[in-house]
Amino acid sequence: MRENTNGKTSRKLYLDEYTKKLLEQRQKEQIKVDIINEFNSKNGYGLTSPTTSTTTEETRLLMEYIDRANMFNILKHDEKRGKLLKLRKFFKSKRNQQVEIYLKIGTEATYREGKVSTIGRDFVMLTNLRERMWIPYSVIESANIPFGIPNYSNTHQHYLFDNNLRKKLLHQFGETVSKRDLLKQQFFEESLQTNLDSWKETWVAIYLDETNKKIGKIHSVKNSNLELRFFGGEMSLKISEVKFIETIRLFSLIRHFYKVFSQ
Repeated sequence: MRENTNGKTSRKLYLDEYTKKLLEQRQKEQIKVDIINEFNSKNGYGLTSPTTSTTTEETRLLMEYIDRANMFNILKHDEKRGKLLKLRKFFKSKRNQQVEIYLKIGTEATYREGKVSTIGRDFVMLTNLRERMWIPYSVIESANIPFGIPNYSNTHQHYLFDNNLRKKLLHQFGETVSKRDLLKQQFFEESLQTNLDSWKETWVAIYLDETNKKIGKIHSVKNSNLELRFFGGEMSLKISEVKFIETIRLFSLIRHFYKVFSQ
């Protein structure tokens, strides 16, 4: 073994000399007390290896910084993919909170406001007292918190997690998650197609552009097509062409019904 000093190779360093030198350096090291391991050791929980040399809160902040830096780096090189990551990141931090969205339906600028209910792979769902809205990321121009609404962090959100649920997730993961929408959102990012499939028999208004609006009941969603029914009639729409979807109230449905049949 050779010892390197200032980039230069010196004489051979034998194992016993190397061991002695290493022990001397070890004795000079400053010993840092790990309060977590100290607490665990006193309470018989065993020891754990620290992930970094810094404190846990500093590590968390550093991980968040790296995550955001990577996202903006992707945005510079791939704008389309970066936009999806950016919007998903924003809406996940505002789950169950009030947001406002500016979107383009065809050439028309539109404004919508509501609470973030579902964050999907390619869409976000907002809800308010009157309706439910599905908005694809591709049509979103801007998303923000409405003026006057407090900017909460997502630390106030809690998920009920009991031992029974834990066992089910360990032994019957697929069956357990598939039965609960909240768990689906926790473990998976649904696409607009798979989410709409769970809303069959719901009356909706679908906007394809600023002048083309279709109204009907969701019948089926398959092969990237959305099948609607309207009083015996059927229509098929390509999900990729959908700009905006909202549930329709009874009054609006009756008005549309008379408008169609009076023509």
